[in-house]
Amino acid sequence: MQHVLVASGVEWPRVGLGTWNLHGRECRDAVEHALAIGYRHIDTAQAHGNESEVGAAIARSAVPRDQVWVTTKVAREWAHPAHVQRTTEDSLRRLGMDHVDLLLVQGPPSEEVPLSETLEALRRLHETGKARFIGVADLLSESLREAVGLVPELLTNQIELNPLNAHYGLRATAQRLGVTLTACSPLARGQALDVQRLVEIGRSVGRSSAQVILRWLLQQGVVVIPKATSTEHQRENLEVFDFVLSEPQMEAIDEIDRASQFIEPIAVSQWE
Repeated sequence: MQHVLVASGVEWPRVGLGTWNLHGRECRDAVEHALAIGYRHIDTAQAHGNESEVGAAIARSAVPRDQVWVTTKVAREWAHPAHVQRTTEDSLRRLGMDHVDLLLVQGPPSEEVPLSETLEALRRLHETGKARFIGVADLLSESLREAVGLVPELLTNQIELNPLNAHYGLRATAQRLGVTLTACSPLARGQALDVQRLVEIGRSVGRSSAQVILRWLLQQGVVVIPKATSTEHQRENLEVFDFVLSEPQMEAIDEIDRASQFIEPIAVSQWE
């Protein structure tokens, strides 16, 4: 199935809805609309401050809970094992769920808490059924190698990944380690949409620059979670499975890289 990625024997939706910076009714409506038109993967985080809205929207949806892949993330300041356990239980309470499909811990690793301790706490949550699968977020190559050495079953590393911040080295490292990358901010917060090369490739294949970017990532085996609030943009982001970019087009997009970062770490205390 094109819409489903099979990685490490796990089937999960390749396109999800990102919910960063969505709150209140706007968040609930976005999630409900997405589920109604076919999304089956919703991404949230403690630092987003919207787990309650995401959970409420999923509960109101006609789509059964067991058909929705839900990801949340432990904020980087809660790296201590006791905090990992406590804040995950808080997340589940806000979501109104007894488990999530994927639980990530955000990096980079804390200087005060060894990565091994944080990941062991994450593993325990998996073993007790609070998280079907576990992974990390925001780790670069060296830290990712360390993490996989400690917990080989890590499913993904979620990181800002787009044509303006292409992470060549990390992409190669993840492939060698067998870790799937998940691209947050795949459209570079909209900054990549007007890049002339992407616009031109879009014209040549009859697609928008946003669809070209998502297709570029999908053809590399990357899971994408673009944020979209309008039904039009949500549909557009789903309609990326019926065309293919050529190798020269893929290479042309690779050459755009400017090592530009668009996401600044969010302190979870902002939302408490």
